Amino acid sequence: MKTNSVLKKLAWGLVIFIGLSNVVLAQKIQVSGKVMLAADSSVLPGVTILIKNTNISVVTNSQGNYTIQANIGDTLRFSFIGLEILYIPVKETKLNVYLNTDDETAIVGETIVTGYSDTHRASAVLKLHSGMRIRGRAMPLAYERNTEEYNEFAANRFMLALDEPLSTFSTDVDNAAYSNVRRFINQGTLPPVDAIRTEEFLNYFAYDYPAPRGNDPVSITTEVSNAPWNTQHKLVHIGIKAKEIATENLPASNLVFLIDVSGSMDFSNKLPLLKSSLKLLVKQLRPQDRVAIVTYANQTKEVLTSTPGSDKAKILDVIDGLHASGGTAGGDGIQRAYRVAENNFIKGGNNRTILATDGDFNIGISSPKELEKMIEMKRASGIYLTVLGFGMGNYKDNRMQVLAEKGNGNHAYIDNLTEAKKVLVNEFGGTLFTVAKDVKIQVEFNPAKVQAYRLIGYESRLLEAKDFNDDTKDAGEMGAGHSVTALYEIIPVGVKSNFAPTIDPLKYQKTGKDEKKALTDSPELLTVKLRYKQPNSHTSSKMEVAVIDKDTPIKKSSENFRFSAAVAGFGMLLQNSDYKNDFTFDNVIDLAKQATNYDPEGYRKEFIRLVESAALLK
Repeated sequence: MKTNSVLKKLAWGLVIFIGLSNVVLAQKIQVSGKVMLAADSSVLPGVTILIKNTNISVVTNSQGNYTIQANIGDTLRFSFIGLEILYIPVKETKLNVYLNTDDETAIVGETIVTGYSDTHRASAVLKLHSGMRIRGRAMPLAYERNTEEYNEFAANRFMLALDEPLSTFSTDVDNAAYSNVRRFINQGTLPPVDAIRTEEFLNYFAYDYPAPRGNDPVSITTEVSNAPWNTQHKLVHIGIKAKEIATENLPASNLVFLIDVSGSMDFSNKLPLLKSSLKLLVKQLRPQDRVAIVTYANQTKEVLTSTPGSDKAKILDVIDGLHASGGTAGGDGIQRAYRVAENNFIKGGNNRTILATDGDFNIGISSPKELEKMIEMKRASGIYLTVLGFGMGNYKDNRMQVLAEKGNGNHAYIDNLTEAKKVLVNEFGGTLFTVAKDVKIQVEFNPAKVQAYRLIGYESRLLEAKDFNDDTKDAGEMGAGHSVTALYEIIPVGVKSNFAPTIDPLKYQKTGKDEKKALTDSPELLTVKLRYKQPNSHTSSKMEVAVIDKDTPIKKSSENFRFSAAVAGFGMLLQNSDYKNDFTFDNVIDLAKQATNYDPEGYRKEFIRLVESAALLK
């Protein structure tokens, strides 16, 4: 009997031990660390860290750092284009990783990892266990089918300055295309051509432009040098900088979070990332700011009435309680959000709806044209729109772009929490607080100096020449501290080029030999004109800057010029542009490396890594 009793006690003890062991193994911890290249210990931005057998993942930031919630016993998968894929079991909260470019060992902290086993650094170098390391591309997470949508466009071509001396466009401070393309490349695939909007690449990065002076909310900076992909051509750099406003001096905000909680958002890189992103924004709110939350799926709900920013716990609790299910009544949701914003309107404040979604509207108003009309009607109320895109597989970039452009707002794509911090914390003022609206640029070229020109990017932002002086014509908005960068490639007069358009002689107009003498003898290459409105004004003001070519070689150009040229070149290569000539990814990298002194957040260095990854996919 005693023997049986002892055996029973041992059995129960074993059960309890196993149960406690499982609890320990299932214990959720926050794992953080840095991912570096083993060869030189340089940091690796853009490395994907995935919890094996889940779709929970994060990406290292510009400093190579990451943080992920995982259970003890989970396995983390570290992947980067062209480097070995590494699997590491979760044992502790700190995990620094070194990845190799060859078939040899990957190092974790001071430990050499061989498959799932490890040995001390002093031991002999070992190959990774067969099947634990995969060379080449990191494949994206699988979806049943890819239904992503992008607006088609044709790249701007060269225009004859004599025939078309004016080039007019609306400013664009969006940068969604860059982070979206980064998502494709980091997951081992090249993006579709229509996802590459070069102006959004350019405007993703910070530039060291001078601040505005006087009463103007913006400043204009210009520079001319040789085009790095065609040294016979010139490149004109135009930089617009909006005034900075300290956070404490920003006007009070009336924000309505419009959150997509439909079934399509039930992925770790959608609603969970969305919730974490909005929490970062909530932490920035001041007592005078107010937040309401509207959700939409099969139906729309106001889950949080307008609440002061001081009551952060209440706001965060509502965000934590969100879950995904049902269809997507996007049109109804937008209408409801605007009504809530109108009911809580702050005169002289920042009144804004922040739409967070994958853009997959499938119930109610669903066509881009119908959504566009509705947003155009609502913007007259003084309520702006910020659009935050999430996810992949069914991402509707075209709809997001339409909504942002027509809603007097901006569009960002959030591919990881670091990007959310960039958009909603680091660039808080620029993202949410407009200092100049309906900002238009018109460039007049001097035909005596310029044979032909092309605007790089801005295809969806082009305006008619007459629109520049028309104050009823909608244009782009600029937030506090934001900058806008634009590049023109120019074929100087006298340069023979296959890219310059040719036309037959006119039959009904005389073009005499001396016609060119009628042109001005001004040394100016071009004139940049800019119009803007104050946020509460309906009348525009005009600024004007003349540009002279000083024959500055690219080696003596500013870092702003060189880096923007590198970014534009990268866009041309991804698009396989007719104008790239013999320009290569190595040329892009060399040019960008010459322009990294001004890199406050490390994004320029991250760009170089991204170009290196893209080169491996070509």
